[in-house]
Amino acid sequence: MGFYGVIQEIWDLDYQKFTIPIFRCDWIDYTSGLVVDELGFTFVDLSKIGYRNDQFVLASQVKQVFFVDDPMHRGWSVVLSMPNREYNDVIGDDVLGDVRIECEPFTRGMPNVDTFDEVVVELGSQNIRDGCKDIWVE
Repeated sequence: MGFYGVIQEIWDLDYQKFTIPIFRCDWIDYTSGLVVDELGFTFVDLSKIGYRNDQFVLASQVKQVFFVDDPMHRGWSVVLSMPNREYNDVIGDDVLGDVRIECEPFTRGMPNVDTFDEVVVELGSQNIRDGCKDIWVE
């Protein structure tokens, strides 16, 4: 179970030899302010605040997300993850121009979709445009 919230304040607990950053957050009420749809998208109502007795969390325990207003449902926002900041060297020569940024999917799971090859076999090639330049498929 994940908790979603909005950071209100950032505190640094100073212990002379080290500091510990913590966040004071307004947490979304899990029972009435959070919905996961059939495609795996998470929606939150940022006005439904809960867990007021436990507002603090260590910065090391959180993952950054952002909220996008849902135009179809007033007051609700879609939760989207930040891209993973791990870089994979595609070619292996340690040149920054050859890195690929791996991004996490926006949803927890997507419905099964036929591969392009299966669609071509099933439908034939009459629905496939030819002569297209500058279209790359990986």
